[in-house]
Amino acid sequence: MDKENCYLLGYVVRTHGLKGEISIFLDVDYPEDYEELDSVFVETKGQLIPYIVTRINIQQKGKAIVKLETVDTIDTAQALVGSSLFLPEDVLDDLEDGGFYYHQILGYTVVDSTLGKLGSVRTVYTPNAQDLIAMDFEGNEVLIPVVNEIVDKANHEAREIYVNLPAGLLEIYKNNDDTPDDAD
Repeated sequence: MDKENCYLLGYVVRTHGLKGEISIFLDVDYPEDYEELDSVFVETKGQLIPYIVTRINIQQKGKAIVKLETVDTIDTAQALVGSSLFLPEDVLDDLEDGGFYYHQILGYTVVDSTLGKLGSVRTVYTPNAQDLIAMDFEGNEVLIPVVNEIVDKANHEAREIYVNLPAGLLEIYKNNDDTPDDAD
């Protein structure tokens, strides 16, 4: 399995106990969807290594305690700390036409309904309050709120995401060299 056909599930945060359990952070919208997780790929030295999940206990705020088959000691578990966890993309639910998962739109061109092509998606931030698409635009990072009124749909063949930016949003992020220096 290669990373191009997978999505990032989360990270190994630390060991848990003395019998090889690990504490992980599930970097997904709905961690509870993974209560029946039966296997996972752990990135080790640039390679994705498959592991059978023998037990998973989903906690709050995306944390989980996991027991992997063949990881039976604290030392073996410690070797996994800091590793990324992946799952194959084909396990994701199919979305409606134009729908997208955040990891899919990285690098997509942002196309505004009025202004046309603007820039490319750098990343998607998912803080507690509001998810934000970060777009490179004229050397600046522009944050686009992920709400139905603004983000319309994605075209995966064209690698484009269609938006309806609010008036003035881009101007907030433009470098303004005309700003006078503070006077005394």
